Amino acid sequence: MRKYTDPKAAIARVQEIYNSHTDMLRTAFRQFSAGQEFSGRVRACYPFVRITIENVIHTDTRQSFGFVAGPGTYQTTFTRPELFSTYLVKQFELLLSNHQVPLEIGISDVPIPVHFAFPEGLHVEDNLDSDRLRLLPNYFDLPELAVIDDRIANGTYAIEEEVRHTGVKPLALFTGPRIDYSLHRLRHYTATLPAHFQRYVLFTNYAFYIDEFVKMGRALMQSTTDPELRTYREQYTAFVEPGNVVTWNENNTVPDDFQQGVPPMRQPQMPAYHLQREDGTGITLVNIGVGPSNAKTITDHIAVLRPHGWIMLGHCAGLSPSQRLGDYVLAHAYVRDDHILDDDLPLWVPVPALAEVQVALQDAVAGITKLEGYELKRVMRTGTVASVADRNWELLDYRMPLLRFIQSRAIALDMESATVAANGFRFRVPYGTLLCVSDKPLHGEIKLPGMANRFYEQRVAQHLKIGILALELLRNNGMEKLHSRKLRSFGEPAFR
Repeated sequence: MRKYTDPKAAIARVQEIYNSHTDMLRTAFRQFSAGQEFSGRVRACYPFVRITIENVIHTDTRQSFGFVAGPGTYQTTFTRPELFSTYLVKQFELLLSNHQVPLEIGISDVPIPVHFAFPEGLHVEDNLDSDRLRLLPNYFDLPELAVIDDRIANGTYAIEEEVRHTGVKPLALFTGPRIDYSLHRLRHYTATLPAHFQRYVLFTNYAFYIDEFVKMGRALMQSTTDPELRTYREQYTAFVEPGNVVTWNENNTVPDDFQQGVPPMRQPQMPAYHLQREDGTGITLVNIGVGPSNAKTITDHIAVLRPHGWIMLGHCAGLSPSQRLGDYVLAHAYVRDDHILDDDLPLWVPVPALAEVQVALQDAVAGITKLEGYELKRVMRTGTVASVADRNWELLDYRMPLLRFIQSRAIALDMESATVAANGFRFRVPYGTLLCVSDKPLHGEIKLPGMANRFYEQRVAQHLKIGILALELLRNNGMEKLHSRKLRSFGEPAFR
């Protein structure tokens, strides 16, 4: 274990440990695959960072992260430091600045599963025969669910016997094994590498938004003679589609080490598209499909990348008779009737609207529609959104949903928004929801092919432009303002 007061030197040490241990694992696995016999177990471990505080001197109460809550020892493990270098430098800088004690970097006792030593994935069944595959656990550590969970994020870890016994408290929401698990799942679900994901994320539940985003993204990569348009386009360096297919901005130089991807043979479950900026603060759009289970799955995994914010753009059923097809709904509260997160975030926990995101969404609607003040109310209404798990909720006893809508004052219904918001609250990722009314089942306007097609043609492009502008406004306002104290509790891990 070594002590550091220079954040970049600390990161370099983390990288050194991680590289040497994963290199050793990969080498040993190749030997094992070739039939070499082993005399004992091959084990590599994650690097860790630790900080020990005797007297808390942090005084800047405006900060929401970057400091520990009280005296004690705090520690976390790391993975893929090259992917998280910018994030880690920021966290290290704040810790060193706020507490004036060195960071301790060393090798933990948490094993790296052999699968996670291969960033691009390891398909052992393709490399080993059945006899060799059965021997794998004898020599290598495999992913273990006991260390891949969300106890820290859920707040249960801090009150468990483990903390009282060891005296070591968590320094980050996610440990090395938990991050590794999600990085591999992201590649599987989205067909793009985690390195392509940007810090601002849009979620949608319709492929129409993907088609429009692809059209916009490719257009932004083209050169133009319009000075104002050129300045806007030049902020984005590349557009990445599933299969890691990259379209470079024609105004930029293609990197020498660039490797073009290949479009996947079939669409992934939740395809992701990335409008990239050099500093990673571009925009990612993910089609999560239909349902709260998908919404939880993808946000569980994207959360480990520590995005600066995510917004749900989707269609909804309008519940108010005064709403029109194409009107927007800015969610300021949620009825969580999907129940997908009840075990992780009990229903009694409120999921508040975040002022910074709400203002950005409202300003974006005004900016794109050119409506202001009282006139803006003609196309957008703020209110409660109810999310359900049953796509055919219309077939329930009419009196049951009607009563809940009346009592909750809900003005819109969908299947994903409450989960996206609740997981944002749970993982301390700023969140928001802007939906577009596509049908009004309670008032006789049911979504039918002819009606839906006209609606999609008229509203999808405008809705997507609003979402993109909202994220750009959030980015321009600064990350420090967005990551406010509203998402943090007492005794929080120091890392954002």
